[in-house]
Amino acid sequence: MPDHATDTPPRRARIRTGTAALAAAALTATSLTVVALTGTATPAQAAGLSPFDIPGRGATVPFVEHEAEEAAHTGTRIGPDRRYGTLPSEASGREAVTLDAVGEYVEFTLTAPANAVTFRYSIPDNAAGTGRDASIDLRANGALVKSVPVTSRYGWYYGGYPFNNNPGDVNPHHFYDETRTMFGTTYPAGTTIRLQVSSTAQSPSFTIDLADFELVGPEIPKPAGALDVVADFGADPTGATDSTAKFQAAVDAGRAQGRTVWIPRGTFTLWDHVVVDGVTLRGAGPWYSVLGGRHPTDRKRAAGIYGKYVPGGGYGGEIRPHEAGGPSRNVTLRDFAIIGDIRERVDEHQVNAIGGAMSDSVVDNVWLQHTKVGAWMDGPMNNFTIRNSRILDQTADGVNFHWGVTNSTVTNTFVRNTGDDALAMWAQNVPNVNNSFTFNTIGVTILANHLVTYGGRDIRITDNVTADSVTNGGGIHVANRYPGVNGPTAVSGTITVARNTLIRNGNSDYNWRFGVGAIWFSALNEPIQNATIAVTDTDILDSSYAALHWIEGATSGISFSNVRIDGAGTYALQVQAPSQVSFTNVRATGIAQANPIHNCVGSGFQITQGPGNSGWYTPTPYCGPWPEPQWGGGPTDPPPTDPPPTDPPPAGGNLALGRPVTATSSTQTYVAANAVDGNTASYWESANNAFPQSLTVDLGAVRAVDRVVLKLPPPSAWQARTQTLAVLGSTDGSSFGTLKGSAGYTFDPASGNSVTIALPAGDRRFVRLTFTGNTGWPAGQLAEFEVYGDGTPPTTPPPTTPPPSGNLAAGRPVSATSHTDVYVPANTVDGNPNTYWESANNAFPQSVTVDLGSARPVSRLVLKLPPAAAWQTRTQTLAVLGSTDGSSFGTLKGSAGYTFDPASGNSVTIALPAGDRRFVRLTFTGNTGWPAGQLAEFEVHAT
Repeated sequence: MPDHATDTPPRRARIRTGTAALAAAALTATSLTVVALTGTATPAQAAGLSPFDIPGRGATVPFVEHEAEEAAHTGTRIGPDRRYGTLPSEASGREAVTLDAVGEYVEFTLTAPANAVTFRYSIPDNAAGTGRDASIDLRANGALVKSVPVTSRYGWYYGGYPFNNNPGDVNPHHFYDETRTMFGTTYPAGTTIRLQVSSTAQSPSFTIDLADFELVGPEIPKPAGALDVVADFGADPTGATDSTAKFQAAVDAGRAQGRTVWIPRGTFTLWDHVVVDGVTLRGAGPWYSVLGGRHPTDRKRAAGIYGKYVPGGGYGGEIRPHEAGGPSRNVTLRDFAIIGDIRERVDEHQVNAIGGAMSDSVVDNVWLQHTKVGAWMDGPMNNFTIRNSRILDQTADGVNFHWGVTNSTVTNTFVRNTGDDALAMWAQNVPNVNNSFTFNTIGVTILANHLVTYGGRDIRITDNVTADSVTNGGGIHVANRYPGVNGPTAVSGTITVARNTLIRNGNSDYNWRFGVGAIWFSALNEPIQNATIAVTDTDILDSSYAALHWIEGATSGISFSNVRIDGAGTYALQVQAPSQVSFTNVRATGIAQANPIHNCVGSGFQITQGPGNSGWYTPTPYCGPWPEPQWGGGPTDPPPTDPPPTDPPPAGGNLALGRPVTATSSTQTYVAANAVDGNTASYWESANNAFPQSLTVDLGAVRAVDRVVLKLPPPSAWQARTQTLAVLGSTDGSSFGTLKGSAGYTFDPASGNSVTIALPAGDRRFVRLTFTGNTGWPAGQLAEFEVYGDGTPPTTPPPTTPPPSGNLAAGRPVSATSHTDVYVPANTVDGNPNTYWESANNAFPQSVTVDLGSARPVSRLVLKLPPAAAWQTRTQTLAVLGSTDGSSFGTLKGSAGYTFDPASGNSVTIALPAGDRRFVRLTFTGNTGWPAGQLAEFEVHAT
């Protein structure tokens, strides 16, 4: 659909690749955490989650997806960023890698055999906006395989709707494209596949988002008795000449003779539609049989397979009068690709891959790319199915069931990089009834929604996974919106929205100037009042703005049951229209705003609560200006809880280690506490493009301070950069004086990415850094903020230094057998129950060990998970071991199950036999809530 924040006149408008793949089990991405479904544990964080990490939901695909930012590379990691119009905002996961020098590369290591790759990339457009062509080298284990062409011709749109290719209109977007190639041989798991810059003469930079590796099966053989478009009708498999007439003759003959029409291996040019009816059109597989092309002079004509035309409207394009006999029937399209040459969006042009009207028909295992809409279906038509297919890089929708489509479905299909709604139903003037979108995976929808029904009766949207909506829409939308959606075509009957997972959905609408929710409802044309809308068993993860959203007219009959909201950049509920809604077992955590509801309609929004709700309700909602989102979910800097600010730090060493720290802002999981956790692999990052930014540490008492040591992550991780900053100090936290004026400090991997700044001698309790520039990234960044005084060397306390009384483990050195992402072992001794350690998943046993510095009497442990409002009950099976030398460990408490219950603060106390220990270890062998060891605080006490 068009952009959803303007009320304008009507606008006219991972998957199987062969028979072998059709029987294959799902191949999911490696190295990424698998997130449990609704009703199980809260995941570690959704910020870096892949849509292929959700078991039991979404499409079964024959490829393994690797994100570039997670692979080895010598380029520059960009993002995360969700601001419309930025390069990382349109990347999967909102991060990518830019290569801007000869020899730079991204290198993927195969986790399964593969003979083909599809990679998603962006290169800058040329000044004229007509497209830039270049190439990038593909290497296997270092050896050149081939040079792969890349282009900006299918990306880089400018201006507002309708989009064009005129850079003078600025506002560039839709940056990425995808290309595919076969290797010519099969490489085993463990092979390194490198995309490497060989020249910057054609393009100054190459941005790599991801690569999908697959093992493509052999060509599907010609069916017995089939007509051959080449051998029998003279179609040109080289693509040198137009084969439209030859294909039309073949399908007409196939219908007349009741025979399958066969497309052998080849690339076939079609300058116009081929109209099919009562026929099977089958290829050798989407990697082998490819249709494409566009008329050289008539831009309204392009390759496409269409059913009979019906009267229509909307932006499917110009439609001819309905042909005699109603829609096409009994059509099967399977095992081929339509890869077009559509480089703009003109709503009046019928340049879709599949269109018209087809009843009792199936589209199976097709690859649709570079057309305007993958499949724009105009009814009346009934019983139409798209399944096991791939829809990529469209200028508008992936699929649109326009008017009068009934009993039809899109299932087990992968959709990415559509210029408008990915999968849509639009009941314009004629009702849509009993349609469904099920088990689909959708990534990076540039404009509008992943899944939407505009009007419609008895609609099902179930078992899908969606990720990364960019602007003017959300993950799932139910609406009485757009022309012809009212009265008999309005939302009615039973609307089932069940078992879906939404990741980084919702976004800023550049017309409305506020955020759109991950799931949202609109009753613009008329109230939604004749429908039962049930949203059940759904996970809404890391929403960019609000999780749930109502706007433009009243709705009733909406219920939410067993819904998990984990992270929202603004609110749990954004209420801009009166509605009647019921909530049962709806649990929200990580809501960025302290008040979880934005509601300016007051009592017009009526809430009925059942049991099991938490984290999203307040009787006094906020009504005021829209806040800036906090992406990644949750408050940026939780208030310190333990130790209290007045506790003096230990003498000597890094006075800032584990101390309370605050920041003017932070981005996603890169919070201020990372700068004082003793782990250089974690870091703080401020809001981007918003200097100045400050980071302030409270030393707990006035101390003599004479220098700070600032660090960025280790040399292998980050490139050199210069940050401009000043150092300020205070004894009371209110009045700050300048200790070191603003200057540029270079963090160089060659010297350990560390900077030491000498300060005038003096007593300070609070030390502040104020950042005003960074040549490497438009934000303040810091892995460690170390503060020293009294001539103490910049090292951690020696192991023999006795720790303070109380929690003997606070701030002590800690190690683990493994950890996941930013959930490092240092989080267990930082005094902040909102941070935690998580081991590698599905890999028990796992251990975490703390060094108390010297042998101390130890008689009990207190183990904590994040606070009651955040996590569900779980039982972890663990044993406690102790040692005086760190080498020989004895069992202090045998393996047993310990229940962490939010009702009792998610805390467990374990009594130990009296004795002296320097090292205390926990060994985890099970967890009913998540397949890993998890711990927020590891406290060790003498009594």
